[in-house]
Amino acid sequence: MSKTFLPTILDEKEKEVARLVMEDLQPLRQTYSFYEHVKENPQRLQIISEVKKASPSLGDINLDVDIVAQAKTYETNGAAMISVLTDQVFFKGDIDYLRQISSQVAIPTLAKDFIIDEKQIVRSRNAGATVILLIVAALSESRLKELYDFATGLGLEVLVETHNLPELQVAHRIGAKIIGVNNRNLVTFETDLNTSLELSTHFKSEPIYISESAIFTGEDAGLVAPFFDGILVGTALMKADNVADKIKELAIDKG
Repeated sequence: MSKTFLPTILDEKEKEVARLVMEDLQPLRQTYSFYEHVKENPQRLQIISEVKKASPSLGDINLDVDIVAQAKTYETNGAAMISVLTDQVFFKGDIDYLRQISSQVAIPTLAKDFIIDEKQIVRSRNAGATVILLIVAALSESRLKELYDFATGLGLEVLVETHNLPELQVAHRIGAKIIGVNNRNLVTFETDLNTSLELSTHFKSEPIYISESAIFTGEDAGLVAPFFDGILVGTALMKADNVADKIKELAIDKG
């Protein structure tokens, strides 16, 4: 599994998408623009806090979590956005988790999934997401651009995920405003914070940049804080004895 992580997931997604019906579009949930919020608050390393019960690399992380209570704790303690895993097979997530959380918080929510089709984007928006994830490694550049334009056309923001220089260049070419650098290699599933540090030398002024994965401590956050606008943190928060304290530890003051 580990050596062909991404292809295995994408095979499963193709089957999942084939079963999905295109939903009728529901009203877009109202909240602030994540991009604008980050641009207006440059003094703080913004945190995207993730609700994640399990992952292929770690197995079960926290199956008993009250997802809504967890999300509300994130919001109360200053998270800028909540990421919700909606993949069932590999992450034990659910589109209904996104629906439940989005109905109970006021801040943006991110539909975290392997999105390869417009049907998934509409479903995510209808479930309350205001931001979706598109992974450069999962799509051709032309298909990525199609899905990016489709999502933004629906009023959604898009976190475009990269993990090497060619992928970062693709994200820049399609005009991505929110760019993630995943420190986890989606093929081998190994993590390395140097991925973020090396790619940061190629950043531009217009987009905002989020470092994802492998951030567990204030020290980790401090390493990327000079170069990044925010971090996406899942496992460290899902395993924390005190979630509020962990968020405070990670919210680096960049001033």
